[in-house]
Amino acid sequence: MTDEHDIELRPFPPFLPPNATVMMMGTFPPAAEKRTMEFHYPNFQNDMWRVYGLVFFGEAMHFQRAGEKAFDAERIKAFLTERGIASCPTVRRAIRGHGNASDAFLEVVETVDLPAVLEEIPHCRRICTTGGKASEILLSLVETDVKAKDFKTGMTIEARCDARGLLITRMPSTSRAYPMKLEKKAEAYRKFFVEAGILTANRI
Repeated sequence: MTDEHDIELRPFPPFLPPNATVMMMGTFPPAAEKRTMEFHYPNFQNDMWRVYGLVFFGEAMHFQRAGEKAFDAERIKAFLTERGIASCPTVRRAIRGHGNASDAFLEVVETVDLPAVLEEIPHCRRICTTGGKASEILLSLVETDVKAKDFKTGMTIEARCDARGLLITRMPSTSRAYPMKLEKKAEAYRKFFVEAGILTANRI
């Protein structure tokens, strides 16, 4: 039987710049001992902010704190705000089956209130999911003809949430456990941001 104390609330809220046109949606942040900052993708072993560094600045360590094995949350927030990129977990409350961040052992207790989140970012029409579990959860929250099992990495599909039309792209996970080189992950994210109008094709 699950003890209510095993249920965790996401440790930090969605990051929703009012000018956001794009939103990233992962699953659930890692446990406190794995975080190097109090912001999304805080595990130094996760490559999300290295991917962003490569895509936008040509430098994997761009968002790393100098001389530390940690990322700079304030620098990341400023960048995301400038570019109009939101970030929101698909899960609001969960139980960690093995006490870690593995999606395979994550029991979802409560998903995000997607209509409420989208209300905060009225210009957002594109969402990218950052892994299989996040994709599966998000598809359960929107109207679409595509089944989760058919939604493959790299695909973009049409969906609706209430009256809002959306394009949803499944991206490769930036976890080190996902078997793809950092540079290949960066290529996939670069393609997404070009298609979303955040980045021009001829820019690093």
